[in-house]
Amino acid sequence: MYATIVIPAYNEQDCIGPLLREVIDACRGLPVREIILVDDGSTDQTSERAIAASEDNGMLRIIRHGRRLGQSRALLTGVQAASRDLIVTLDADGQNDPADFEKLFAAYVSQQTQTTRMIVAGQRRNRRDSFVRRISSRIANNVRAILLNDNVRDTGCSLKLFRRQDFLELPFFDHIHRFIPAMMKASGVKVVLVDVGHRPRTAGLSKYGVWDRLWVGVHDLIGVRWLMKRHVANVELEDVL
Repeated sequence: MYATIVIPAYNEQDCIGPLLREVIDACRGLPVREIILVDDGSTDQTSERAIAASEDNGMLRIIRHGRRLGQSRALLTGVQAASRDLIVTLDADGQNDPADFEKLFAAYVSQQTQTTRMIVAGQRRNRRDSFVRRISSRIANNVRAILLNDNVRDTGCSLKLFRRQDFLELPFFDHIHRFIPAMMKASGVKVVLVDVGHRPRTAGLSKYGVWDRLWVGVHDLIGVRWLMKRHVANVELEDVL
């Protein structure tokens, strides 16, 4: 199977150029045939700098939302537009290292004899964020793990590899990007975890704060817990029939 890299981006003009050059380099030797950048209504020069950095690379496609719709919608746009069976996701802030694509593909290949219905999810080690961000993220991840029982230490890591079909079969909702492993697991997809690196943000501003990670996420958790139970019930019914 060949893969499409999907990168949602919002106001990342200072990060996107260097990141895309890293992505293009990292894809050499890997089964990647397409890179889709989804500009989620940026008000800066994100798209223009992405074009300049691509060096006429034939794999790069840029899709732009007319207004900001959020990271989950940008991710959905990219996955829907992808022409390949596998999707690899990556944030545009440059904190995840594209060199770790190789780890995701290696894990996927090693598990293929058991199933092709899997998601390989990166787990950041040695987080290079501020103390407040690390603590708020840890609390949010612990609460999520208790309520959803997804056994994922770090669902906020953007590095993931999964089948396009498996993602498009999930019920879409805003903020789904935070719960992809849990939703995949509920639908019968195997979750494979891989440790990846993490880098400090060198430019731009984070789009999330303590409020997003702790309080807004509570409403999402309630909804996701209900969706997971409903989805599992439907899967079991289909198996019986």
